[in-house]
Amino acid sequence: MQAPDDEIQAAVDDYLTVNRASWDERVPVHVASGFYGVERFVEGEEHLHAFEVDELGDLAGKRVAHLQCHLGTDTLSLARHGAQVTGLDFSAPAIAEARALADRCGLQARFVEANVYDAVEALGERYDLVYTGKGALCWIPDLAAWAGVVAALLNPGGALYLSELHPFVQMFSYETLEFEFGYFNDHAEVWADASDYADPDAQLVHERSVEWPHPVSELICSVIDAGLQVEYFHEWREASFARFACMEEVGPRLYRMPAGAPDLPLMYSLRAVKPT
Repeated sequence: MQAPDDEIQAAVDDYLTVNRASWDERVPVHVASGFYGVERFVEGEEHLHAFEVDELGDLAGKRVAHLQCHLGTDTLSLARHGAQVTGLDFSAPAIAEARALADRCGLQARFVEANVYDAVEALGERYDLVYTGKGALCWIPDLAAWAGVVAALLNPGGALYLSELHPFVQMFSYETLEFEFGYFNDHAEVWADASDYADPDAQLVHERSVEWPHPVSELICSVIDAGLQVEYFHEWREASFARFACMEEVGPRLYRMPAGAPDLPLMYSLRAVKPT
């Protein structure tokens, strides 16, 4: 639920502290959850979607940065596909878990604790690919600045690959699919919810979080304005979790609307290249 009005501005002004406290507390919840399936990942479960694997292509030997990497399961999935990976996240507990997971899996990866806006200085390297998404962009207040960071991280000829939840579906209620939120929101959304998407029974102490909804047009224009050339923008009928109560699992970590229900765009993928 949304926070009371008198708490909204204070949370927005201190969004980084508020969100970091929330994500730090979520780390052990997520590690233990079936949603993230850490033990299944250690055993070899693929955490990239089939369309991501197809679109990413051959990663052997490529230098890849994963921004907002959280527990590192997607980061290490890229390593399993042959990439030389670096993951970045602002949560110290998440980075610690990612490093431990890499050790458990016997995978080589570098993990760095830093705010995404500080990625250029914190990583100190340039990359062939920047990978991000799956719920990452809603935590970014300034997409133009974010796109500038991505462009600065890339070698000439390098690419941004983004696989993200579609903002259109965020307009609908979980249970009824009725319109509940606007698409064009020009302000932060402050939430107060003690549960967690990976464990609805969780009771978080740091229940407040601050998010920014971004329409697709804002993303694409930010990427173009940063000097990157968009090669494609694809919309997908599947998502990595059951965004609505009626959704059905159609594959490992893949959900879709049931037959007879509205066929909605649940995710999208974007590739944009830095000119040589």
